[in-house]
Amino acid sequence: MRPHDSRALWIGVLVLACLLSWVGGVHAQDAAHPKRNAPIPLSRAASVPVDGPTLPRDSREAAVFRGGLVFANYCVTCHGINADGNGRAARLYDPRPANLRVTDKNDAYLGLIVKLGGQAMGRSPFMPPWGAELTEEQMRDIVAYVRSLNLRADATP
Repeated sequence: MRPHDSRALWIGVLVLACLLSWVGGVHAQDAAHPKRNAPIPLSRAASVPVDGPTLPRDSREAAVFRGGLVFANYCVTCHGINADGNGRAARLYDPRPANLRVTDKNDAYLGLIVKLGGQAMGRSPFMPPWGAELTEEQMRDIVAYVRSLNLRADATP
């Protein structure tokens, strides 16, 4: 073993030892305070104070918020963070992903293309069908989110 190889090995061993001692300390703290990570019983969940205002579950604003979360997890790689069709993977596809900020499609069409995929709707076969992966609520929320970004004034809400 060369001298610089042994030095790298010792540095690696020291880093590993530090990591293991830190993880051990975290577990020891959790063991010392078992209630810290315990779930809140459902009977008390309603009485837990919430910081700031909340949105009514069935409001449009709540659907847009939830849709943004789903979009970030499932759609942003192709459609981009701005929903403009310029995601990281967009350059790999021909045709490129749709620019959802200027789409002229109505909500029903958007919901169907999310659910059934592009090929089933006569569009790009690269748009996957999300109907088996997402719930109906998540798909409606994505449509609400896309509609909230849509720049076309004449688009049907």
